Amino acid sequence: MKRALSDIQCFLLDMDGTFYLEERLLPGALEFIEVIRAQGKEYIFLTNNSSRHRGYYAKKISRMGLAVPEERIFTAGEATALFLSRKSPGARVYVVGTEFLEDEFRQHGFVLDEQKPEMVVLGFDTTLTYQKLWRLCDLVRAGLPYIATHPDLNCPTKDGFMPDIGAMIAFVQTSTGRLPDQVIGKPNRTIIDELSNRIRIPLERLAMIGDRLYTDIALGETTGITTILVLSGETQPADLKASLYQPDYIFNHIGEVAHYLTSEV
Repeated sequence: MKRALSDIQCFLLDMDGTFYLEERLLPGALEFIEVIRAQGKEYIFLTNNSSRHRGYYAKKISRMGLAVPEERIFTAGEATALFLSRKSPGARVYVVGTEFLEDEFRQHGFVLDEQKPEMVVLGFDTTLTYQKLWRLCDLVRAGLPYIATHPDLNCPTKDGFMPDIGAMIAFVQTSTGRLPDQVIGKPNRTIIDELSNRIRIPLERLAMIGDRLYTDIALGETTGITTILVLSGETQPADLKASLYQPDYIFNHIGEVAHYLTSEV
């Protein structure tokens, strides 16, 4: 039995394809924020995109019209750094990622080391080179612990999609025969556990709003939280028939969620 959205205390918002697309807010994005603020509810931006850190996203969303503090943004990159900082504090890590992800790991006390790392972390690296992939495969083949920040296959853009970390994972698997030992981001429960350490809200009072079935909506299977699919990004209505993961609610865009919340009261 699905929960009423009026019972939700905090909405977890995907960003790409859900709240905005590149540099443009999607229909009803600001209206949604206004509605939940008026109803005394909370929101957290929860993204698998580890190519940037929360400071970058806070500035980006502010430019588009919503002044949002960094504390309301949680990325798979930060979740990965937090998780590993408890497992292996201060470890030497080879990070395959952007300078933003590298900074994230430095800020959490890790030493970045390409030559003699103790583990490897793969993020969504928009600065990827063949040399980076080659070194990553060497280290994975050597048996080092191998962690990926998230599993997304593609990242939506205004013109279609760009390959995401899932394509990089497939490359490494083909070369080495190994998949990551652990994937942190949605739909894996680890990212929610790390977020829960911060916000202290029961799972039954959380809802995930997103555009991907295999990450955002699958989070309902791994955590039991309420899931809301918006059709403004990757997922098309026809995709639902073959999907193992079914949302509790479906809307065309986040503005329709705002209208629903208003009518449900």
